[in-house]
Amino acid sequence: MKFLVDECLSPLLAVSLTQAGHESVHVLDRGLQGRPDHEVMALAQFEGRVLISADTDFGELLIRSQAVLPSLILLRGLTSRTPELASVILGNLDQIVEELTGGAIVVFTTEHIRVRHLGPDATGS
Repeated sequence: MKFLVDECLSPLLAVSLTQAGHESVHVLDRGLQGRPDHEVMALAQFEGRVLISADTDFGELLIRSQAVLPSLILLRGLTSRTPELASVILGNLDQIVEELTGGAIVVFTTEHIRVRHLGPDATGS
């Protein structure tokens, strides 16, 4: 899977995901630090990447736009320690890969995983 890690998360998360066999880059790698959220989302969509962030603004932008892609993994209330974040994502990736491929916002919290499919007829689950 291809990931774009947002600037609110450590570049080491992209490194950890790459070491696990995924094509991952950080926003810093693309020179987009400090750029507006819609530019970051546009890059993720253009490059076919799942955006990983802790910034809820991305979810709101995706829902308002009724876009199907890019998919978003939103990390809410979790530790900021990179090894633990990588472990949470990698440990649950098999369960959500179909949703991410089809277009979804997947929210990881300390208690559960919530999936909201994207697009004009999207419903949460």
